[in-house]
Formats: sequence, C-alpha cells, structure tokens
Amino acid sequence: MMKNMGSLDKWSRLIMGIGIIAAGVYFKSFWGLVGILPLMTSLVNRCPAYMPFGLSTCKVESKETEQPV
Repeated sequence: MMKNMGSLDKWSRLIMGIGIIAAGVYFKSFWGLVGILPLMTSLVNRCPAYMPFGLSTCKVESKETEQPV
C-alpha cells in the first residue's frame, strides 16, 4: 500500500485529530470521536478521500535528479 500524504499533511491531520479529540473530552461530547478519522489517516499515511481522484501530497523524487554512477 503506497502512501499518498506528505509530511505537512500528515502533521496537520495529527494535530487536528488530537485537538478534536481533546475538545470532545473537554466538552464531554461524543463528537470528539470524529477526531479519530484524521488521527488514523495521519498514522497510516493514507487518505481514502484522495484515492478516487488520484491525489497525493507526497514529495516525489525525480529520477532525473539522480547522479549516474
């Protein structure tokens, strides 16, 4: 399974997920469970919403930049 999330996307989802869960705990609301979605996608480096559109925020290294040996 290839990842389709870059590091900025991963860290922003991680922070957002933790923040939503913390707000749910603070306000004693079950809506905090929504925070599990961005948290899990950041941990597995894969966003299911990106797949149908072929999107990826990963940094792709070009083979042209590699030095021949």
